[in-house]
Amino acid sequence: MTIEDIVKKHKAGAQFVISAPMLRMKPQDFHALAEQWYDDGGPGFNVVGVPHRSVVEDEFLITRMTVIRTTADV
Repeated sequence: MTIEDIVKKHKAGAQFVISAPMLRMKPQDFHALAEQWYDDGGPGFNVVGVPHRSVVEDEFLITRMTVIRTTADV
């Protein structure tokens, strides 16, 4: 499942969670994308609140975040 598939399932204004396991990504890879999304927004969504972080191999990484669907095309 891709991020676009997940986002398309939601209507504008809906809040939902995106996590590394949902995208079948390693936490380190998800963290890198999540930092970009936190700063610039993602494809069809913006981050809401503070992302959830977990310790993974002695690193404090973003592993889950709550987002809100925008009206932007995906």
